[in-house]
Amino acid sequence: MSQDFSQLDKPIQFLKGVGPRRAENFGRMGIVTARDLLYHVPRRYDDASTIQAVAGLEVGMDATAVGRVRSMGIVPTRSGLRIFQAVLQDESGMITCAWPGQPWLDRKIRKGDLLLVTGPVKFFHGRQLQPREFTLLGREGEEGENEAPGTIFVSYPASEEVPQWILRRVFDLNLEWLLNQVEVEEYLDAAERGEAGLISLAEALNVLHRPSTLAQVEGGRRRLAFDELFFLQLVQAQVRFQQTEAQPGIAFRRTNELIRPLHESLPFDLTDAQARVLREILSDMSSPRRMSRLLQGDVGSGKTVVALFAMAMALEGGYQAALMAPTEILAEQHARKLGEMLEPLGVDVVLLTGSLSAGERRVALEKISNGSGKITVGTHALIQEGVEFNRLGMVVVDEQHRFGVRQRMVLGEKDSRPDVLVMSATPIPRSFAMALYGDLDLSVIDGLPPGRKPVETQLRSPRQRASVYRFLDRELNAGRQGYLVYPLVDESDKVDLRSATEDHRRLSEEVFPHREVGLLHGQLSVKEKDAVMRAFLAGGIDLLVATTVIEV
Repeated sequence: MSQDFSQLDKPIQFLKGVGPRRAENFGRMGIVTARDLLYHVPRRYDDASTIQAVAGLEVGMDATAVGRVRSMGIVPTRSGLRIFQAVLQDESGMITCAWPGQPWLDRKIRKGDLLLVTGPVKFFHGRQLQPREFTLLGREGEEGENEAPGTIFVSYPASEEVPQWILRRVFDLNLEWLLNQVEVEEYLDAAERGEAGLISLAEALNVLHRPSTLAQVEGGRRRLAFDELFFLQLVQAQVRFQQTEAQPGIAFRRTNELIRPLHESLPFDLTDAQARVLREILSDMSSPRRMSRLLQGDVGSGKTVVALFAMAMALEGGYQAALMAPTEILAEQHARKLGEMLEPLGVDVVLLTGSLSAGERRVALEKISNGSGKITVGTHALIQEGVEFNRLGMVVVDEQHRFGVRQRMVLGEKDSRPDVLVMSATPIPRSFAMALYGDLDLSVIDGLPPGRKPVETQLRSPRQRASVYRFLDRELNAGRQGYLVYPLVDESDKVDLRSATEDHRRLSEEVFPHREVGLLHGQLSVKEKDAVMRAFLAGGIDLLVATTVIEV
């Protein structure tokens, strides 16, 4: 079995019809081994029953036809446009195909080639099909014994170096052998496949490469999709096992020394959703199994308060907690808020960011290392060299999608193997994948605290821009501040969208000359962005023109 298995991993150059030079061309397409070739499945299928006979094509139809090139050439026009034309013939007759402005096809298409063409039929000195796309099904004199069209035409992802006809030729010479080799890799028995409604792996690849009906193609795709998701789930399960169970985590013991007074000091009641996810988190922390959990909730749903109770439980067990935020502004807000809530309980909250002075950083690092800093709030500075926690037991990552995977893992890889809670209002698809496939447990705060003002969203057309500006001015007169968010930093020749930089100049000089208009985008330095946000928070900026960098 091991020998058969390795056959699919041999270099593609040793397959029939390939060789060293052609193997280099295949390699540039990512096809390096026999296995790569087998899993290079067609991108398009055309049912022969939908292919019209050339004699039956009429002006005005959108048609798909198959025929051999009987003659070809380039036709110049008075305007200078060069048109490549080829006469296609099938058993019923002939038709001219024209590709305006594509004279280079004269070097790609040869007399005798078998083409599949799709496009509108027009009238120009007779019937003329103008292909939107075409596929070179075969080259006369180089077609294999199975090259004659069947009921389904397949088209592979190809390249200039490895065109369609070469791929079809290589598959014709090697597909039977490839399918025989893949049989030993079947990991589902007949009963398991029947329960899941799947066909065998060999059958799936066979019908993808040479189907008799389009319905068979769907069955093949479904099997490959199942395999991809199944093995992804296995990998995620292995990762989860290594992170949570291969080595024991911390079994925190709840004493209510901090949790009860913290709860009693809140000027509000936790929502049912907050209470539910908090029970899930505290139960997870109480077990020796290491916690790795995603806390998802809309902006304003109360994720930070829930995280605070989780950190309090870590403190009750004699451990430290850390909260990592993506920006200094957000880190400072968290530190200030947590400090106000925990100061009456005698808990010291330490702030660690890159903008601290040398003296402030030295004091912060000392508190972190000697354990007097029970909760540390910071940015990427938390994962820099020189930051040594005395006994880290809980890590909270806010706005987790703003950090790289490695950045989020560094704190969680401390020797004490702390529990990890990541929070986000906008989980990225990868986050959902981790939650669904086993790398993260998921807790969702699916409600907002009572008394929250509803957000009103209104849609205005570009023609109503002036009225929007008048509305903004009235709100600014009332002492409020505003954002104007743009999709681009600078103008682009590729897309017709307004830019923050250009409109900041226009708004400052023409629309709101009596206002303080700020500019914020991702191309500013960290210090520049920080200065703008501080000015906005202090009320020094009335209207902030920005890109989506303001989301955090």
